[in-house]
Amino acid sequence: MSDAARVLIINEPSDLGASFRATLEHSPALRTVGEEELEDAGTTCVVLAFAPEYGPEAVAALRERAPEARILVAFKAADAAGIGRLVAAGADAFVARCAPPQDICATILALAHGLPLHEGEAETPAPEAAAESLGLTPREAEVLRFLSAGFSNKEVARRLTVSVRTVETHRLNLRRKTKTGRLKDLVQLARQIGLAPVLDGEARPLRRIAHEAHRVVPH
Repeated sequence: MSDAARVLIINEPSDLGASFRATLEHSPALRTVGEEELEDAGTTCVVLAFAPEYGPEAVAALRERAPEARILVAFKAADAAGIGRLVAAGADAFVARCAPPQDICATILALAHGLPLHEGEAETPAPEAAAESLGLTPREAEVLRFLSAGFSNKEVARRLTVSVRTVETHRLNLRRKTKTGRLKDLVQLARQIGLAPVLDGEARPLRRIAHEAHRVVPH
């Protein structure tokens, strides 16, 4: 029996492109299967479904039918409420449709082997693609990472060397684009799309770095 992870693709959109299917089928670590193999015992089956065509009700029905399967939802665009409904229905993870095929394969592998999504056997999935699908700019995604780590608006402003008002504007845009008004929902959304919190010491104020670079060391 093959040790390759089993993958069932549901409602694959016609505009997805041939490169995705080719990348998946040529990966020795993955094996595509039909629905008749979904409930077979053995290796974990990862189900790749595409939203919004495959909604919360379909995910819930799939979860009831195959409780041991891992459900990965690929989306074009989503908000915190929509992702929350899919999570409640039984979705395990999310990935942007626009993500490179190898990144989607990496996420599938991580789910199949029960690994954190950043420890798959292929290249690390790109959360930036998921953030972009939500309509977030790179700076808004960066601010969201800081907020997920528990930084205040003032601390974020200091570390990014911008004004507090600028951070407040980014935060307002985050709430508008994700259709959520609560910080904890933003933090949950960041976790679900793979935006890792900023670690303390990871980001240093640019002005301080510039100052240290030009500091004259006394002899």
